[in-house]
Amino acid sequence: MSRVILKSGALMAPVPPALITCGSMEAPNIMTAAWTGIINTRPPKTYVSIRPERYSYGLIKESGELVINLTTESLVKSADFCGVRSGKTVNKFEHCNLHPIPSTTVSAPSLAESPLSIECKVFDVLELGSHHMFLLDVLAVTVDESLMDQNGRLCLEKSHLAAYAHGEYFALGKKLGDFGFSVRKKKKKYSKK
Repeated sequence: MSRVILKSGALMAPVPPALITCGSMEAPNIMTAAWTGIINTRPPKTYVSIRPERYSYGLIKESGELVINLTTESLVKSADFCGVRSGKTVNKFEHCNLHPIPSTTVSAPSLAESPLSIECKVFDVLELGSHHMFLLDVLAVTVDESLMDQNGRLCLEKSHLAAYAHGEYFALGKKLGDFGFSVRKKKKKYSKK
């Protein structure tokens, strides 16, 4: 297989088209950011990279809080709209028929329509160029109860999450394996004699 060399650029795919809520319950705002992910598990830390000229940037910088809300198939159109329109000029909650709800630990609202919301507090900001990376402590995670099984296990596969890759949205669906499946020992089958 031959390869073509492209000019250097930030290309990582797929990424989550996360709906970032910020501001307050009295003046909520929402934006879409695909540049977010895990930094650390213990203690839980995450990040989101945002352009300083975005309206949400100032709100987050001022409050030091935000919520990362996961996007489902049914939220893709809203996620796209919230990624191309500014909260300076349009109330994106009203336009998309979305609903802010109080978070449990931060003043920024969570998104009622999202199945999973990650409440975060900024502990540092790295000014890296076109985007500034907000480094975040995860204070709480709230999950729609329909995604929990009878044993208290999160069944995120039921939520129909969406992904974003190179300008296009995709529905996640077909399970290909689970963590460690490539090295897991197969159970021996015993025959009865």
